[in-house]
Amino acid sequence: MRYLYIMLSVCILATACKTSSTTEQVDTPSEGRIRISVEESFKPFIEQELKVFALSFPKANIEVAYKSEIECFKDLASDSTRMIIVTRGLDKKEQANYKDQLSYAPTFGILAYNAIAVVVNKKSKDSIFSMADLSASLSGKNNKQVVMDGSHLTGIVRFLKDSLLHETPFGKNVVSANGSEEVISYIKDNANAIGFVGMNWVGDNYDPKQMEDRKTLKMALVECTLCIEKGYYSQPSQSNISKGHYSLSLPIYYILKENAPGLGTGLLNFMSLERGQLIFQRAFLVPAKMGFKKRKGLLN
Repeated sequence: MRYLYIMLSVCILATACKTSSTTEQVDTPSEGRIRISVEESFKPFIEQELKVFALSFPKANIEVAYKSEIECFKDLASDSTRMIIVTRGLDKKEQANYKDQLSYAPTFGILAYNAIAVVVNKKSKDSIFSMADLSASLSGKNNKQVVMDGSHLTGIVRFLKDSLLHETPFGKNVVSANGSEEVISYIKDNANAIGFVGMNWVGDNYDPKQMEDRKTLKMALVECTLCIEKGYYSQPSQSNISKGHYSLSLPIYYILKENAPGLGTGLLNFMSLERGQLIFQRAFLVPAKMGFKKRKGLLN
C-alpha cells in the first residue's frame, strides 16, 4: 500500500511538472512567439529576412503585420507587439514616455538605407525633376497627378511632408493608393502621373515582376542636393545612396521593446549580422552594419 502511494505521488508530480513546462511561455533569442509590425513598403525584403530566419530557427514563430507607419507606432504602444520596423526612431519625448510606462526605454537603430523612387510612365515626357519641381507637384502648384502609398501617414508620406512640403499641405492633385502595388499600377495606366514608392518595389534587377513592371514605367532622375557639381541628377541605387548622391534616401529603423534577450533580440541580431545584412544588400538596399558609410543628406 505504501509503495502504491509513493508511485501515485510520483505520477502526480511528474504530470504537474509536465503541465507547468508546456504552459510556460518560452522566449529566447531562438525560440518563442512574438508579434511585429512593419511599414508596408518594406514587405518585399522583410519577407525574405523572416523566411531565412525561420529556416535557421524552426522553433521561432514571428507573426508580422504590414501597415502604415503611424499604425506601427500605435502597435508599439500595445503590450502584444514586440518590435516595429519603420523609417524613423524615437524622439526624446517618446523615449521618456516609454521609460515611464515600461520602466525601460525601447532600443532602436538603423538596419539599412532605402530610398523613395519617383516613378513615371514610360510614355511620360517628364522624367527629370528638381526638388522645386517635386515640391510644386506635391503642393498642387502644377497640373501633375501625384499618387503615393496611402492616405494614412506611411513612412513615405511623412518623409515627403517633412522634407519637401514642411508646413504646406498636399494639393488636391495628390491621390492615395492602397499600398505600393497600387501606386505602380496607377503609373502604368496614367502617362501624366508621378508616383512615389519605395525603391525596393522597382529597383530589384533579379525580381521577374519588377523587371516586367519596368517595361511600362521608369525611375525618374532627381536633383542631387549634396553634389558639388550643380545640376547633377541621379536615380536611386545602392551606389548613389551610399555616396549621398540621391536626395530622397531614408533609413530603415528597428524599434525593439524588450528589456531582456528574447526572440525580438534574436531577430534583431540576425538582421544586423552578415546573413541578414546580405539580404538587404541582395534587395539592392544599402546595409547599415557592413562597413557601408552614408553621408547624411540635407533631406534626412
